[in-house]
Amino acid sequence: MNETFGHSGAWGVAAVVIVVVSWFFYRYFAPKSWREWAASGLVQAFIISLYAEMYGFPLTIYLLVRFSGLDAVHLDANLWSTLLDVGATGMMISMLLGYALAFVGLGVLVQGWRELYRAHRDERLATDGLYALVRHPQYTGLLLGLFGEGVVHWPTLFSVALFPVIALAYGLLARNEEKRMLARFGEEFRAYRQLVPMFIPRWGQWRAFASSRRTAGEGAGQVRW
Repeated sequence: MNETFGHSGAWGVAAVVIVVVSWFFYRYFAPKSWREWAASGLVQAFIISLYAEMYGFPLTIYLLVRFSGLDAVHLDANLWSTLLDVGATGMMISMLLGYALAFVGLGVLVQGWRELYRAHRDERLATDGLYALVRHPQYTGLLLGLFGEGVVHWPTLFSVALFPVIALAYGLLARNEEKRMLARFGEEFRAYRQLVPMFIPRWGQWRAFASSRRTAGEGAGQVRW
């Protein structure tokens, strides 16, 4: 095909972004068991495929033009902009909305990590802060970030297909972790589990959940375990 795509061919930028995002991911999700490594591998594939298309070659657009008869006259590297034919305005809207979700997810992830660290240090069950709203705020933050960046902002065939698989993998991982928590904390965890949802806050609690990002940056690099 002879069409050219915007934002393509910057492989150096793609490599830098992949390394930085991967470092941040493994900074807060250091896998230990094979289950954690399997889930992390899916996220790593998501990161590589997303930014390779965002800054490298837009394979999704190429395949749609090549095999589905997509109109090649109004092409853009962004899938939403191309499919809906909304041009730069649509790309800007999807970018802003996607970044908003990604930054909220980032804040939730870091704040949840800090709260879990404090509970681990004090040898107690984490039930306050974000853990009063969902049982696994780190996973909720991760999924929010991936959804915002790889589905809303810059969807690709790979990122859209991988997202539900990643969500399923972390759902299974969360259930496995809860078995250990039940064995350790017994009735305390059983009562907590009955009151607090796993990943999605109850209706009316999203504002409190999202506002946690305001404190996420305070001392985020001061603790590690």
